[in-house]
Amino acid sequence: MSTDTPARPTAPSRRATTARRSAWLLGALAALAVLAVLSLGIGARTIAPGQVLHVLLHREPTAEDWIVVHHSRIPRTLLGITVGAALGVAGAMMQALTRNPLADPGLLGINGGAAAAVAAGTALFDLRTFHSFVWFALLGAAVAALVVQLLGGSAAATPARLALAGTAVTAVLTAFVNGLILLDPLTLNRFRYWQIGTFAGVDSAAVGQVLPFLLAGGLLALVLGRPLNALALGDDTGRALGAHPARTRALSLLAITLLCGAATAAVGPIAFVGLAVPHLARHLCGPDQRWIMLLSAALAPVLLLASDILGRLLLRPAELQVGVVTAFVGAPLFIALVRGRRIAQL
Repeated sequence: MSTDTPARPTAPSRRATTARRSAWLLGALAALAVLAVLSLGIGARTIAPGQVLHVLLHREPTAEDWIVVHHSRIPRTLLGITVGAALGVAGAMMQALTRNPLADPGLLGINGGAAAAVAAGTALFDLRTFHSFVWFALLGAAVAALVVQLLGGSAAATPARLALAGTAVTAVLTAFVNGLILLDPLTLNRFRYWQIGTFAGVDSAAVGQVLPFLLAGGLLALVLGRPLNALALGDDTGRALGAHPARTRALSLLAITLLCGAATAAVGPIAFVGLAVPHLARHLCGPDQRWIMLLSAALAPVLLLASDILGRLLLRPAELQVGVVTAFVGAPLFIALVRGRRIAQL
């Protein structure tokens, strides 16, 4: 009987792995470009792709197609891309930070804080415009994230303690919002349109308001990719590799707050994007957090723009809000991913 030891399967080379990841990233960006063009042309008024290109290249402020594309659909498409990228990166960071594959950007109370602030502002200060919603939502998200950090033990916060603190804060804020809108029906009427998640009615000023926060959060997230990879091996191993667990968690919470807070402020809570997309990215590119965030930043806008376009077509000439469509599209995608691989593998 042979005593030779079976050869171990050879791991794919770093170059081959990078090429595969790059191919998925380029494919996602190509799909995003196609959807962006479709987003500019599809709606209550259909504009052919050739006419969309003409409108983009020529200034005709009095033409109806020019007005529709530049004043409505370009801001809407840009917001869909930036908000989608923010939710994808925030979801990937949440799952890495808490080591919880079921985590999404709402787990740390950020969505709840934004919603509570908007509801309170609507009831107390008679908020009516999107621009006033943004600042209240950002403030609420920041306060909720700070409370979660303090309840989780601040510098001594662990993934489990952060998740528990976030769940508790979210429950309190949800009860507060429900009580407020039941006591004040006028608040309910104004608040529920924002709460469902929508791109309708946005303009270029709205994109400009949230873009600095999204860019700051995105850059911070990319910087934290390597420390999060180290912490995935455990705090002790992470320290041995040069990471600082407390600092990394605090900065990650700041990045998630900027990304998710600004995205929620802009369009309201959007379900399943930050939960499902990082799972798909991890399935395609492996456990490297830097690549997961990059691919999530490309795939999440694909899902969000596709959902927005579908919502415009389903009830045409009216539209179905994007927050409703993402729930219907994202839930089956997430279920398929979970059934296809073990949920414990993060």
